[in-house]
Amino acid sequence: MLDSSVPTFSVTTPLYYVNDVPHLGSAYTTVVADTLARFKRLQGYDVLMITGTDEHGQKIQRTAKAQGLDPQTHCDHIVVKFKELWRSLNIRYDRFSRTTDPHHLAIVKDFFQRVWDKGDIYLAQQQGWYCVACEEFKEKRDLLEDNHCPLHPNRKAEWRDEENYFFRLSRYQKPLEELYAQRPEFIQPSSRRNEVLNFVAQGLQDFSISRVNLDWGFPLPNDPNHTIYVWFDALLGYVTALLGEEEEPSLANALAQWWPINLHLIGKDILRFHAVYWPAMLMSAELPIPAQVFGHGFLTKDGQKMGKSLGNTVDPLDLINRYGEDAFRYYFLKEIEFGKDGDFNEQRFVNVLNADLANDLGNLLNRTLGMVKKYCQGQGPQVMATDLAPDNPLKALGSHLGEQVSSAYERLSFTDACEAIFTLVRAGNKYIDDMAPWKLFKQGSQKEVEDVLYSVLESIRLSAYLLSPIVPRLSTKIYQQLGFTWDFDQWRSPLEQAEEFNRHQSWGQLCANQNLPPAQPIFTKLELSAEE
Repeated sequence: MLDSSVPTFSVTTPLYYVNDVPHLGSAYTTVVADTLARFKRLQGYDVLMITGTDEHGQKIQRTAKAQGLDPQTHCDHIVVKFKELWRSLNIRYDRFSRTTDPHHLAIVKDFFQRVWDKGDIYLAQQQGWYCVACEEFKEKRDLLEDNHCPLHPNRKAEWRDEENYFFRLSRYQKPLEELYAQRPEFIQPSSRRNEVLNFVAQGLQDFSISRVNLDWGFPLPNDPNHTIYVWFDALLGYVTALLGEEEEPSLANALAQWWPINLHLIGKDILRFHAVYWPAMLMSAELPIPAQVFGHGFLTKDGQKMGKSLGNTVDPLDLINRYGEDAFRYYFLKEIEFGKDGDFNEQRFVNVLNADLANDLGNLLNRTLGMVKKYCQGQGPQVMATDLAPDNPLKALGSHLGEQVSSAYERLSFTDACEAIFTLVRAGNKYIDDMAPWKLFKQGSQKEVEDVLYSVLESIRLSAYLLSPIVPRLSTKIYQQLGFTWDFDQWRSPLEQAEEFNRHQSWGQLCANQNLPPAQPIFTKLELSAEE
């Protein structure tokens, strides 16, 4: 049971389709969700992070058949790959939702009955071009030459003429337009919101929620000859994830504590389903609408769209194995402006990490600890924050850095958060060069030496703390070298987290009068590694 006095925050990744092993885009969205969840935990929120897999549909059935497997065996195999990748990326999810979970069927049935009772489901003939890869009917005007799907240009859409059950999406044209007008923050960023507004303005068409001649999926409760269409099934996976382990699977139980979701993080290719179909379905069921849907851009490699046919895909697990999880997390959050398309270039990947994590931050820590050992007998400088001059440049930068970085995290502007933090890191390097503590030591100015070293070490500590949602293990290494036992992967209660958040954002938390450990590299300088 949730503590009503503690603020809550819930975030979801997409429920990833298991037709193949996880790709770079899946890893990217999940790292973003994990980073945001870690930040909200630091603030003292009770956080629920949901990820998982969408496992039904014709594409899964065909993929499994091509491999000589039954669909469930195929799904189980791919789910293992997702969980392996999440462990490698140090993802701390709270719930992993699978649409093949028996509990999910109970939720789908309850929801279907609500919408059915509302009169929003009916039987009709469906004719049109169907993309199996998208699991979606396409308008002729949206297809490429020779009826190829624009999102899967190597595949033709298939002509379908079959009897299906439909959801009355057209009934929710006006309610959706009112939702978008009253809550402009519901769809973000603004470019995605404009896409949805333009789509809805063309007039909404009812959409199919069932398929015939398909075995892999849940049968329609009122007509077992039909299988529930993948999106009407899959979107409810977010609701199923809200069930506690011992709870009876019902829609009422699932919605009792965590609903509505605060943030759905998705790729822009599934924006329509989350920003149009999903809220309309919830309106029909008379349920609250999630607070926000954020659709991020696509990733390219060396300026080109990635694809197996082009031979330029990036295996995220291979990248992590060669360079490390912190490198992966930092590059994609710092270098790609969240919400826009972004590019992966391995040479730039190496250059950015060496410049920021190895040279600027790592060298600053190592050189400062080395001077502490040499000029302060290995003990922390005997200085308090109040002893520093008001015009100390690092104190001036650090005093408001917590607010600045917190604002960036709240806006999902991870690039801005990193830039703000490294402004302080680079200022620390410049401050040492300008103040030259080695000269001050020779002059016998011990107080000035310790003021300088204290200022720099506290700047490093504050930077590590604010970077911890992005690079938690790297931040833990820095804290350990500063003599702290804090582990950014260790669970703490929301109250403890909130207290630490306030304490660690304030200036002057470095422990004095302690022997600091010897300096060790926190981030090994990278060299471009040939892909195997």
